[in-house]
Amino acid sequence: MAWRDSRRNPSRLFLFLASVILGIAALVSIYSVGDNLSTQIEDQAATLLGADQEWITNRPFLDEENAKADSLAEEISEEWSFASMISFPKNQGTRLTQIRALKGNFPYYGQLETNPENARTELDNGQKALVDQNLLLQFGIDVGDSIKVGDVTFEIAGALLQAPGQTGIVATVAPVVYIPLAYLEETGLNQKGSRINYRLFLRLKEPAESNKIVETLSESFPHNDIQIRTIDDQKASTGRMFSNLTNFLGLAGFVALLLGCIGVASSVHLYIKEKFNTIAILRCLGVSSWQAFLIFLIQIASIGFIGSVLGALLGTILQSWLPLLVADFIPFELETSLSISAITQGVLLGVCVSLLFSLSSLLSIRRIAPLNVFRVNAKDNRGDNDPLRGLVYGVILVFVILFSYFQLKDWRTALIFSGGVIVSFMLLAGLASLLIRGIKKYFPSHWGFVARQGLANLYRPNNQTLTMIVALGLGTMLIGTLIIARNVLINEITATGNTDGNRPNMILFDIQDHQLDELKEHVATAGLKTLQSVPIVNMRLENVNGYNYAKAREDTTENIRSRLFSREYRVTYRDSLSSSEKLTAGQWIGTYHPGDGLVPVSMEEGFARRNGLNLKDTLIFNVQGMLVRTQLASLREVDWRGMQTNFVLIFPKGVLENAPKFHVLTTYLPTLEQSASFQQYLVRQFPNISIVDLNLILTTLDNVAEKIGFVIRFMALFSMLSGLIVLLGAVISSKYQRVRESVLLRTLGASRKQILWINGLEYFYLGALSSLIGIGLAIIAGALLAKFSFESELVVEIVPLLTVFLGITTITVLIGLFNSREVVTQSPLEVLRQEVG
Repeated sequence: MAWRDSRRNPSRLFLFLASVILGIAALVSIYSVGDNLSTQIEDQAATLLGADQEWITNRPFLDEENAKADSLAEEISEEWSFASMISFPKNQGTRLTQIRALKGNFPYYGQLETNPENARTELDNGQKALVDQNLLLQFGIDVGDSIKVGDVTFEIAGALLQAPGQTGIVATVAPVVYIPLAYLEETGLNQKGSRINYRLFLRLKEPAESNKIVETLSESFPHNDIQIRTIDDQKASTGRMFSNLTNFLGLAGFVALLLGCIGVASSVHLYIKEKFNTIAILRCLGVSSWQAFLIFLIQIASIGFIGSVLGALLGTILQSWLPLLVADFIPFELETSLSISAITQGVLLGVCVSLLFSLSSLLSIRRIAPLNVFRVNAKDNRGDNDPLRGLVYGVILVFVILFSYFQLKDWRTALIFSGGVIVSFMLLAGLASLLIRGIKKYFPSHWGFVARQGLANLYRPNNQTLTMIVALGLGTMLIGTLIIARNVLINEITATGNTDGNRPNMILFDIQDHQLDELKEHVATAGLKTLQSVPIVNMRLENVNGYNYAKAREDTTENIRSRLFSREYRVTYRDSLSSSEKLTAGQWIGTYHPGDGLVPVSMEEGFARRNGLNLKDTLIFNVQGMLVRTQLASLREVDWRGMQTNFVLIFPKGVLENAPKFHVLTTYLPTLEQSASFQQYLVRQFPNISIVDLNLILTTLDNVAEKIGFVIRFMALFSMLSGLIVLLGAVISSKYQRVRESVLLRTLGASRKQILWINGLEYFYLGALSSLIGIGLAIIAGALLAKFSFESELVVEIVPLLTVFLGITTITVLIGLFNSREVVTQSPLEVLRQEVG
């Protein structure tokens, strides 16, 4: 019976299939990419690290540490990395980059991919450099041209295409330049206060013992300020990073599947309503209520299985395109292959959701009695009080939560996501219901005939207003929220560089004592203002309330964390709070006089709370070999978002003035021409000074946001397509009802043109109202994100949202009219004959 009945309803079954196919295709493609990523991360972990072990610290390695590395390694490479300005003598271009001064044959696994291919060997043969390819393209520089790093000019031996562990996003933010370590001293960039990360790359004598060696080293090293990373660590960290990416994409695909489920539920609901008489006749012929239920359950399960298989096949094809989508986030070229696991998960998931979201309508079959053949009253048989229907809704809720947990591996986050999805669906459904009631109650009777008829279709029998607003509204909300969130982030940075000249758009750091006065003089001569000039002193924490590093590691009962002693503190001194700070506890003391006792210091409250520090605690700092006893006198709330300099720890005046230090200076340059000229002067006169240019940061952030936004928009597209399939299903499902209404209107004298306008206006109302509600919810979601996540002001740009509104409305009208053409062309006499027959 299930097979016979299915052959008579191909259009209904096509709608059901389409609703399942798209969501399953999205998930299978994402799961397949995730499986391929996991496999290739496992295979390429050594290549991503480039060595068996990587030792990292922010100070030069001690002799005994170098000796230990020599005893363990077959071969060692050394790298000093830091941020620095470079210039291109060919066109005077300047750029802040990540300099990597390298000595040795790193990488031992994989290679530095360059153009030409043998350019890596040139680093060992003289004053040569490898420069990020995008940087060369940006400044119009070719291989063979020169680059100036500090006081030294290097010949560009090759364009760097790929370094171990480097992604396209990282290269956009911090382009890499490799130079030989032997020439670093000549550049003049290795000065007191320079922020350098020191690395050793080890090819071990016994690679299989790498993890055991790390355990032994952690006990033998006197401090824990050396981080040691192994191939297993690289696997874990890279796996976590891309697991988060695939989990996010999986959730986006799941939203698309849920929208498809709305199409499933809607199509099955209308399908069962049309089968009402058929089911009643079957009951008269002796079919029990449960047999009737099983006939259609088998039919839905079979169609769900077929749709899931087709969706899995489509997803397998789509996965070959996804690597292009996420290429900038992956540090290697992803190769795709067939994933049986992803296909199996997709098929099982498709069958489950098909049955789950159909059961509510299928259960009503049990309430159809044989007497309904003669007394048709569908309302009596909807089963609104059926306890099994409540159970089905409960199972759907549990399914959504469990699937979210399966993706996120965290109950709290899964509950938040599930709650957000459910609230969004309920909110959209509630708004749609209110809209239907409002139109019916406050119907504009003074409108023209065509406009009234089109609007009335939104609440007439077999209307699809609720389904359409939920499906299209949710897709619109996803895209709109993305646009608003991006605008908030961009505005947050541009606000710091406003054109009133009172906020900096350029920060200069690593300024030495003897350079400060000359630099300030040049700033004044150029007609610019020095907005901030801040001294910075490097120091380490030796003791907290009698606890040092060794005691803190041994005594786990204290809340003093050992990592407090391993980091280097960059501290300033001043007598007042800045505009980005607010005192939250204790007393601010801005000046210290000899004989006052312990030096009063101020700490950022979040840092103090995370590390178990309280007011009146005694802290002893090692300032370039001199111990300074201090007391925590106050806590501050710090706004870290602006371009001003902010600090975890602040000393009062009268203590650190004679300590070795460097300076940070901020200024404002009103034009790009002035900025370029100023940077060129600095690179020539003060090559050790690094520059943070807000205009460059803004451009970089915009590029990164665009890449991330493209991924999210692509996933949101699945949601929109699911919504459009629901629209297509709504048109197909209600076509016969619309044909009957059209015949009645034609019989009463309406023309074909009027009928066409009535249908067009109905879909215009649906598209416009759905997108408006979605945009409205996106603005609310954007406001919540701005306040609670970004702690910023809401920024709404009208043009992108207007484009979304017009696009969705237009597509809705076109699909509605295309699939409703039969309504207009159908002959009234033919329909009347069908009714009589």
